Amino acid sequence: MIRSGDGSLESATQRLTEALEALESKVQNRPSDGGQGGGDGDAEQLRSELNAARERERQLEEAAAEASAALGRAAEQIRAALEEEA
Repeated sequence: MIRSGDGSLESATQRLTEALEALESKVQNRPSDGGQGGGDGDAEQLRSELNAARERERQLEEAAAEASAALGRAAEQIRAALEEEA
């Protein structure tokens, strides 16, 4: 869901970026299990969650670009309408 305010999207993107960084940190700092198994499922789930979060981040960035372009077009239309009235 995209809200009209630019701050909502920026805030969501910032939270997502922080979550991605935390997840990456957990994956990188996870101690090795010494080849005893059991950690592969967790690591695979973390990779899957990371990939999903990255895809969501990409979608949010795309939505932000579209919203920015739409705002730019709207501003131009308003300026043109004001110039016609003047």
